[in-house]
Amino acid sequence: MHEPMHTGHVLRDRYVIREIIGRGGMGSIYLAEDNRLPGRICAIKEVRQDPELSDALRQQARDQFYREASVLARLDHPNLPKVSDFFSDGDRDYLVMDFVPGDDLKTLMDSARRRGETLPLEDIFTWADQLADALAYMHRQDPPVVHRDIKPSNLKITPSGLIKLVDFGLVKQMAPDEVTVTVIQGRGTALYTPLEQYGGDTGHTDARSDIYAFGATLYHMVTNRPPLEAKQRFLQPDALVPPRQLNPELTVAAEEAILWAMALHPDDRPQDMEAFRESLIEGLGHSSTSTTAQTLTEMGRWLPTEWDRRWAFVIGVLLVVAALASFR
Repeated sequence: MHEPMHTGHVLRDRYVIREIIGRGGMGSIYLAEDNRLPGRICAIKEVRQDPELSDALRQQARDQFYREASVLARLDHPNLPKVSDFFSDGDRDYLVMDFVPGDDLKTLMDSARRRGETLPLEDIFTWADQLADALAYMHRQDPPVVHRDIKPSNLKITPSGLIKLVDFGLVKQMAPDEVTVTVIQGRGTALYTPLEQYGGDTGHTDARSDIYAFGATLYHMVTNRPPLEAKQRFLQPDALVPPRQLNPELTVAAEEAILWAMALHPDDRPQDMEAFRESLIEGLGHSSTSTTAQTLTEMGRWLPTEWDRRWAFVIGVLLVVAALASFR
């Protein structure tokens, strides 16, 4: 394994490495300070090219990195970290993005499990609504952008309660002819990976692949039990325990929405993120935020104002006076 950069190392005469905050077989993630913008803390993802690849494949990998980084730099959504820079140095490529403070969902779930609890459903579905909005935004890009590695450890909760989808190592820009490939990293995390993603670059992945991973992540969150791998479910179709058996507080409709997203065949899942989001909303038994706001507005037209209450009081007094006068 290659040696990571040490504290104080400076990249591009700009980024001062503070510490390593993540490490994998193909690179590391660093916490760094931007010395051009004093006080700004960023995360730098390092991707090391595979030395076993031929020169042609290494060049293909680098070209792919620049294509993907360019896509990410154009994304602008409150639940996605902003990519601000990307560059190469020797056999390593670097992606600079906002540092997201807070704990990831896996850490929160592990903590809850040690207490013999699960995360509150209200929190889970608040985060799910935010994540669905971010994914719908990515999938609406032209061409659509698919994350391909949604899982609890890639979802961070900021101190203000905002969820952020991080680690774009597997992002894929969906070309119309499906010729775009991802050669930089692996194929996702098995517990949350749909069957079609096991095909590697020959497999057809699209927005429905993210929907499967989202559903599997929700399954893990509401039950605090990891979902079965898709390969195992393919061999044992009835092996997946329905989530309500593990968490009876979950509504039937919410359970159906999660299992719909986790369908093994892409055609059996929600066909877009908005459809899945609506099914989750129905599972909670209320409308989406925007619909709820509209409903409250409509209700507000019928709620008594201060002037309404004053007139009601005056009219009531007059009616009482008139009633007393009738008895004279």
